[in-house]
Amino acid sequence: MTSAKSMHIGQRVRVLLPGFIVSAVVAAAATFLSEHYSAPVMLFALLLGMGLNFLTTESKCKAGIEFTAREVLRFGIALLGMRITLEQITALGWQPIALVISLVAITITVSIAAAKILGFNKLFGMLTGGATAICGASAALALSASLPNHPQKEKATLFTVIGVSALSTLAMIVYPMIVNWLHLSPLQAGVFLGATIHDVAQVVGAGYSMSPEIGDTATVVKLMRVAMLLPVIICAAMITRMQGGDSTGPRPPLLPWFAVGFVILACINSTGWVPTVVQSGLNGLSSWCLVIAISALGMKTQLKELATVGIKPILLMVGESVFLILLVLTLMHWWF
Repeated sequence: MTSAKSMHIGQRVRVLLPGFIVSAVVAAAATFLSEHYSAPVMLFALLLGMGLNFLTTESKCKAGIEFTAREVLRFGIALLGMRITLEQITALGWQPIALVISLVAITITVSIAAAKILGFNKLFGMLTGGATAICGASAALALSASLPNHPQKEKATLFTVIGVSALSTLAMIVYPMIVNWLHLSPLQAGVFLGATIHDVAQVVGAGYSMSPEIGDTATVVKLMRVAMLLPVIICAAMITRMQGGDSTGPRPPLLPWFAVGFVILACINSTGWVPTVVQSGLNGLSSWCLVIAISALGMKTQLKELATVGIKPILLMVGESVFLILLVLTLMHWWF
């Protein structure tokens, strides 16, 4: 029995390994380009992956690419829990917490409504709104893994990742100019940058380029937004259950395993018992998993499909980013 099981596992590894190795090589190339050309690594991973989409027709790589795009992605999302602690969230007081909860809820709601007005599925609005309001490409991938299957879901996910990565890079350059133009205090500047820029890396880059104080505040506010990933995933999972398709089959879990892993790791990290080297290692592993997974997703996508998206999705994502800026400035005016 044990021998048969071992043989099955070994056979499964041999089937999945070629696709995983190819995805990892693409991720390494994307990381190299990102470090040398100062552009989002997710964007490079997607573009390089799409350039190798012919590999999904090869039987030796197809299964591993499918596995990497699904399971490695979810493992990387679970490890995001090691980025946050309860102490970080509570240290700034109630105002940033209330601001983050409000901006996430309002932005996603408005995005869903805007998507319906523009003729898209409301789930596309949740996907783009979640990516804009929470943590960029990571949120887009996490929400995509939680939402019901749809013929256009992978195409929508990849477009969202590309769009939010491009907008996040632009925000890292432009938003500090907005801070200076509005003459915001260091606390207000940190809250603004942390609450509006999409990806963690760009928040860190923009915040610390202005001052250590602004960088510290921006990073903590951004991690509060990352913490909002869990309740939004639960909402997405509830939608999946309600739209589960075949009622005779097993219903999808209310709380996906990677969301459970996320909250468990966040609680463990909050104890302060995790050595810094372990925390850094797991954060690095999470980043690697997400880049490898997005490389695999890119390989599953045809460039000509993304070229047909039209102007409306672009307008939706740009509009969401502008709305988020105005919303954060309004809430800051009331609470800070």
